Amino acid sequence: MKNKLIKTFITIILFFGSKAFYAQAPNLGSAANFVLFTSVGAVTNSGIGFLTKLTGNVGTNSAPTITGFGNINGQMHYVGDSSSAKCQADLIIAYGQLNAAVPTFFPAPLIGNGATLNAGVYSITNATITLSGELILDGQGNPNAVYLFKLQGNSSSTNARVKLINGAKACNVFWKVEGAVNMATGTTMRGTIVANNGAIDFAAGDTLEGRALSTNGAITTSKLLGYTPIGCGSPILLGPAAPSLGAIACYATFTGIGANTNVGISNIKGDVGSNSGLTSGYNPLLVIGTIHPVPDGSTAAAAAALGGAYAYLNGLAPGDIELLFPAQFGHNLVLTPHTYLMNSAVTFTDTVFLDAQGNANARFVILVNGAFGTSVNSHVILINGAQAKNVYWKIDGAVTINNNSVFNGTIISAGAIDLKTGVVVNGRVLTTVGALNITAANVFITTSGLSTPANKSICSGDTIKNNFRSFRNR
Repeated sequence: MKNKLIKTFITIILFFGSKAFYAQAPNLGSAANFVLFTSVGAVTNSGIGFLTKLTGNVGTNSAPTITGFGNINGQMHYVGDSSSAKCQADLIIAYGQLNAAVPTFFPAPLIGNGATLNAGVYSITNATITLSGELILDGQGNPNAVYLFKLQGNSSSTNARVKLINGAKACNVFWKVEGAVNMATGTTMRGTIVANNGAIDFAAGDTLEGRALSTNGAITTSKLLGYTPIGCGSPILLGPAAPSLGAIACYATFTGIGANTNVGISNIKGDVGSNSGLTSGYNPLLVIGTIHPVPDGSTAAAAAALGGAYAYLNGLAPGDIELLFPAQFGHNLVLTPHTYLMNSAVTFTDTVFLDAQGNANARFVILVNGAFGTSVNSHVILINGAQAKNVYWKIDGAVTINNNSVFNGTIISAGAIDLKTGVVVNGRVLTTVGALNITAANVFITTSGLSTPANKSICSGDTIKNNFRSFRNR
């Protein structure tokens, strides 16, 4: 009996003793949605705006403005905005929780250089700390491991980095800093920085997987890659519901009003047609689907369905996020599952990444109020589970996809469409009104399970059912 009591007592000591080393994450509230925010101060990017790439909101709740940024994957919130006011209030609460955390470890002011730290509350309040080399945070297989650092000023050496291993997550790392934060060139910072009465300065080429929040101080960036971390209860992004395509689902290229013309060697997977003009130039041997040379019952049904899909997408405006600089669209911008709006003509240069964040059913809708043109060799690249069948581009104007571009998603336009030589579209190219011209391009429908009926007749609904040739999802 005595031995049993001793074992029980030891177990209790070990249990509560181990709990003493656990840290508890603060409640960020609405501040969790911001990648950059200051309660008092300006938020400024220096250099070329689109070289700083951000996912998350950017805000200030004081008179200074937000300047120098290009398109960001988030919203801008200024003083007088209810979201900025709420973020400021939530930030004060989060700071108070971090400040009240009882430290259990007291490392030297120079941290990193290959050192490995486990979960806990770390305090360095007698000197400004410097992050040097590599600091490894070890989750020890616990995805809920929390790290709190209470610091008196924070800086880093060139190319310093925080590395997460064994289940550690950036969303569970917090840096409470009394004073200024200065990150040197090439620093990779992980976790949420909460600076109290201090500015936050990122140098060129820095990476932030987390947030930079200040109670009072300017925030400056230059060529920063910054994004809010996922996990730890962050919302799972699904994007908007997809439009019902109905009879238009099986068309790879289609115009409601105008000619549908192909020149050169083009490979098509899906039907092609027009509901008012002639469809010409397509080689039947290169079209897996039905060619409708003149309007018929199928094209009439397709035109009606296309009008419905266009109306649905148009009704999603203004969407979740407005990309404020349509002329700078591209340049390796990363988008997540949302409805995006661009309110004028778009110049798409280089690359856009669509990041599904691991959700294969996530949807993306891009609304363009104006013409849309791309550079040569432009690319829409799908990452982390994104699928072309879940991407929709609603464009109110003429569309030009330039030579050798790779485009993912269904284009639904209200203007002429021109696909140049070498273009690959994984999706559909559809317009309610306007000529459709294809020059040695390739268009492949990518709906899951899509296949071609033996008689190549139009299908009904959003899939084709048959026992013959299947389209490959791309």
